[in-house]
Amino acid sequence: MAHGFGATMDSGLLPFAEAFAEAGLDVLLFDYRCFGDSTGEPRQLAWPSRHREDYRAAVDFARGLDGVDPERIVLWGTSWSGGHIVYVAADDPRIAAVISQNGDFDGVRTLREIGRYAGLGQQLRVTLVGVKDAVRGLRGQEPLMLPTVGRPGELAGMTSEESEPGMRAIAGPSWRNEVTGRAVFAEWTNRAITRMDGVRCPILVQIADRDSVAPPAAARAAAWRAKGRVEVREYPCLHFDIYQGEWRERASADQLHFLRRHLSASEAPVTASLTSQT
Repeated sequence: MAHGFGATMDSGLLPFAEAFAEAGLDVLLFDYRCFGDSTGEPRQLAWPSRHREDYRAAVDFARGLDGVDPERIVLWGTSWSGGHIVYVAADDPRIAAVISQNGDFDGVRTLREIGRYAGLGQQLRVTLVGVKDAVRGLRGQEPLMLPTVGRPGELAGMTSEESEPGMRAIAGPSWRNEVTGRAVFAEWTNRAITRMDGVRCPILVQIADRDSVAPPAAARAAAWRAKGRVEVREYPCLHFDIYQGEWRERASADQLHFLRRHLSASEAPVTASLTSQT
């Protein structure tokens, strides 16, 4: 399990991990390199291909743990990572199941949605920050940071009306409201939808139908490409609603129901394990 764009494992993920543990599952919850409790430089570097490498490293680590069945590894992702896990599962036929919660499946559609609510001018300003940071990276200089979330009209990666209050409502102590500016270029090629037909295991796709961060239409289109191996659950809520309260309980219950059918998870309680990727 790992989080989405610029987020850390202590930001709304522990209740999901605890629910899995109480159902008898071992949980490996980690931060990407450069974030939270993990090492890595430069700090706050959000880049999909690196995050996918970290997922693969976490899977390899989990397969070597005592008492863990290496053929019953499940990938869980949310928002940005809800797309990362599709790439990882498509390349690893041993993955037993995939849970994608409010997944970002198509970066092109996501950028169009940002353009719709933020406007072309805002996108150009954000892109300029990305260019300046990329140049600084080539020169070996300190990165130029961009706020991860901001209010509508502010300069930030996500500025829909729900973005800042939603993220701050779940933010843990290790979360920092910044990512390296070059992250703005990652979304153009971040298209898990193109890999859905390569995932061989059962997939649960959960969609917040009022999501302003990860377009619901892209998630539905991605599910269509899974060719019968997918189950879709939709919830009448916003993107960040699913991390708290009623919607978290409903999403978590659906995840457990999905895993009980595909993994036969036991009811014996164990303790959730929180491990950082370094």
